[in-house]
Amino acid sequence: MPELFDKHGGFRKLHSFTLATLVQLETLRFCRRFLTHDHRQTPEKFYDPKGRQYDQMTQAARSGRQNIIEGSERSSTSKDTEMKLTDVARASLSELRGDYEVFIIDSGELPWSVHSEEAHAVNAISIDPAPFQDDMVHESAKHALEQRRKYARWLDSQDPAVAANAMLLIIGRALNMLKSQISAQGKAFEESGGFSERLTTRRLEAREEQRNADCPPCPQCQQPMRRRRSAKGEFWGCTGYPACKGTKPI
Repeated sequence: MPELFDKHGGFRKLHSFTLATLVQLETLRFCRRFLTHDHRQTPEKFYDPKGRQYDQMTQAARSGRQNIIEGSERSSTSKDTEMKLTDVARASLSELRGDYEVFIIDSGELPWSVHSEEAHAVNAISIDPAPFQDDMVHESAKHALEQRRKYARWLDSQDPAVAANAMLLIIGRALNMLKSQISAQGKAFEESGGFSERLTTRRLEAREEQRNADCPPCPQCQQPMRRRRSAKGEFWGCTGYPACKGTKPI
């Protein structure tokens, strides 16, 4: 009999979560460094007089990470909700990627070509597997910062276009991972169904067991009997029918 509840959580071991954590942290840092609300700052800094882009970018980054968490935690009772929240995470990061893209263009530059040397270098970076078991919060934060060091050459650049281009590629990688997650979640739902379906099955099985517990044994073969109906009304019929045609009046 399949388990009623799916396994849930485990998001801290996902590469997509590690990258989403990195994206949120670096977006906060990027906005503090390169988006200013003070017109007295140096003119080469991007001017965001009302703080709207700062707020939208940081909120989109937060939504990407938080919806991965919530989707994973809801997976035990609703695969449908898990898929929807994972898709929300993907949509939020797509929105954020658009903000970085416009930032680069507004700075008078172009996003790196996928064929450029820098893009190849960033995309070649591998994410280490998450080895932790018990001290999850501490170890996952440590793990994310360790992966961040691999991108430090670009993220720490004084040129905002370099940092923004690196973020474009990191976000793109996270989006591809989330796309694969949604596909895997859909396949799991097809194979094992959702919580509601399994709960209905359990209820029907329990009801059937209760009915069998109240049924008398067949007078011919001693197998449990079931209520059956004919033109003359209800009667007990052997569950072994047609091998056994034992009956009994109700």
